Amino acid sequence: MHTSEIKIKVALDENKIPEALRWSAPDGGVNDADSKAVLLSVWDHKAQEALRIDLWTKDMPLDEMKVFFHQTLSAMTDTFQRATGDEKMTETMRDFCDYFAEKLELKKKD
Repeated sequence: MHTSEIKIKVALDENKIPEALRWSAPDGGVNDADSKAVLLSVWDHKAQEALRIDLWTKDMPLDEMKVFFHQTLSAMTDTFQRATGDEKMTETMRDFCDYFAEKLELKKKD
């Protein structure tokens, strides 16, 4: 059996606030890459709940955080569609992503 590993290194300041994030996923060709934010969800099937680690560095720009959230919500919508095949809810989620982008003025004007 082949196993794969993903590592996230978090450098903390004296108040335990992330100053730097680095991650590696050798099977994906990523080795000690810099990042400003990480959102990780893990499903605990026994407790029937999502466990989360949400980290961002103190120098993560607010405008980039908004784009990061929009892209994450959009990617979760795509994943939801592939995982469930629920087209009606997928459309509702896409509508919300469009609304989110509009309210945060993330969409480029034509």
